[in-house]
Amino acid sequence: MPRRTEDKVKRQTQLAQIVQERRQAGERCVFTNGCFDILHVGHIRYLQEARELGDYLVVAINSDESVRQLKGYPRPFVTQDERAEMLAALESVDYVTIYDELTAEAVVRLLRPEIYVKGGDYRPDTILEAPAVRSYGGQVVTVALVQGRSTTRLVERVVRALTEREEERV
Repeated sequence: MPRRTEDKVKRQTQLAQIVQERRQAGERCVFTNGCFDILHVGHIRYLQEARELGDYLVVAINSDESVRQLKGYPRPFVTQDERAEMLAALESVDYVTIYDELTAEAVVRLLRPEIYVKGGDYRPDTILEAPAVRSYGGQVVTVALVQGRSTTRLVERVVRALTEREEERV
């Protein structure tokens, strides 16, 4: 029976207990993180591919404040609670948690996932959390990037369309 979306969103301390219990049962945790501000097909494919690497997928998302610090105003476009709920609704995502820091290093150190995944727009040597993952023997993996699909490109298209529409009015 499918779990309800709200049952998949957990505080970090709750999630740490769940991950430990599942590890003791022999399951491998796959972990990824990001803003996921405007969910698009690139995110969906990335999360599906990440999920296939282990027994369950944990997605940690930046809080609204950390998105603002990373991306600037007017981001985020979607609140942290709504982003968490949308991600939790995806079949490929088993758990979602929110973090306030600019990187997910503290969450990685707390959960100690066996596999840490980032998209193909990252090189393994530029992933800030990689040293933490490797410090306990975890594996860092990058998955293929869906070309031409990004939140930034979506926003640029919307702005361009609005600008063109406004110019037509003048």
